[in-house]
Amino acid sequence: MAKCRPLGFLISLPFALLSLILSLVGAVVWVIGSFLNCICPCCICCTGLVNMAVSLVKLPVKIIRWFTDQIPC
Repeated sequence: MAKCRPLGFLISLPFALLSLILSLVGAVVWVIGSFLNCICPCCICCTGLVNMAVSLVKLPVKIIRWFTDQIPC
């Protein structure tokens, strides 16, 4: 229970909710970018777009971890 920081988790929830919306947008962009990448694999910009979308999908978890690391016991 040494890593249990409920205050940091509670403070991060509104920001995680906003980033959840961004992650849904990222998931849509990821699906479209993957589809475009399958159609034309020579298009290098689609690969960058897909990588950006994957980082948007991971954003809520990163925000919650950042907030919980900032709050001391």
